Amino acid sequence: MTPASLPDDTSRVIDGVVEKYGDELVDLRRDLHAHPELSFAEERTTDLVESWVREAGFRVSRPTRTGLVAEIGEGERAVGLRADLDALPVEDTTEDPWASTVGGVAHACGHDVHTAGLVGAALAIAEVAGRGDLRGRARLIFQPAEEVMPGGALELLEHGVLGDLDAVFGLHCDPSIDVGTIGLREGPLTGAADKVEVRLHGSGGHTSRPHLTQDLTYALAKLVTELPSILSRRLDPRAGVSVVWGMVQAGAAPNVVPATGRAAATIRMLDSVAWADAERLVRELIPQIVAPYQVRAEILYHRGVPPVVNDHRATAVLGRAVESVVGEVGHVPTSQSLGGEDFGWFLDHVPGAMARLGTRTPGGPTYDLHQGNLRVDDQAVLIGARVLAAAAVQGLSDR
Repeated sequence: MTPASLPDDTSRVIDGVVEKYGDELVDLRRDLHAHPELSFAEERTTDLVESWVREAGFRVSRPTRTGLVAEIGEGERAVGLRADLDALPVEDTTEDPWASTVGGVAHACGHDVHTAGLVGAALAIAEVAGRGDLRGRARLIFQPAEEVMPGGALELLEHGVLGDLDAVFGLHCDPSIDVGTIGLREGPLTGAADKVEVRLHGSGGHTSRPHLTQDLTYALAKLVTELPSILSRRLDPRAGVSVVWGMVQAGAAPNVVPATGRAAATIRMLDSVAWADAERLVRELIPQIVAPYQVRAEILYHRGVPPVVNDHRATAVLGRAVESVVGEVGHVPTSQSLGGEDFGWFLDHVPGAMARLGTRTPGGPTYDLHQGNLRVDDQAVLIGARVLAAAAVQGLSDR
């Protein structure tokens, strides 16, 4: 059954509220951008959010130090909306008037947009509820620490924040598509993501006598090149496994074989089946790869996040909400990415869906996430607010 479209009068209410508070929501996003906070340290951010949603009439709880849950409405049915709060340890290079005032910390992933957008959705939902048109409860989940593995979602899950939700929805900024465009797909949207650090230990020595040493640098080079290729033959190729080394370190002089070295990588894949087997296989393979060089491998494996898999019915609901805001032409398909997103933990417990929110100014440059020069079009805040509010109302109206 296809979800019914949002009633025109409800759409007008949502649009009217977001338009009324538009300048304030943009200012809120810029304020958050100027004062970013790292994972599990989002105290100022959460305090700001709490002041907004309390004033809007939501029942508010703080299940963790920097996590916040706000709910409005009555009834058995409940729909959740999630936004993440944290910034990244990245230097802001934009030189915008609202650039980060915190050295080495920036909202380089758009979480300031997500947070301000959900605050805007809260204002609109409160108005809908006040008119008696909210057919259940809307629960807003402001989640800390999305940027660290395995993510702040797990901490909130331990406190039962999903509870009796029928569905949960979220948005994530996408600087590769124009503002006013929203990408959505049913099924897998993001990949599973883990981190591995390998520390090698051996007896070093002089490079003139490598046969009398345990040539740790050579072993490290073999590890870096061979682990990705072996995994590609031991895991189903349809899983799309990707091993990318972000750090390789050994030695300090050209004529010294070092006694220690290390390398760190992300390991990503497209499906949960391969993800379930990845850690065991990596721990098995690394000692085998370095064994001929008689070095000892210390493996630190950090299991990260599962794929985000959009539920069929929830995707249909979110799609209707998207079209009520940007029309059919702005509702576009999108492809699965290998980026990790801890919203996947929520979807392991409750059906839901996430969409990609376009943030590029039409005709403007294309930026990338996790880069200090990221700029977003402020209109994305208002579009995100309208879509999230519509998704909550739509989800509660759908039978």
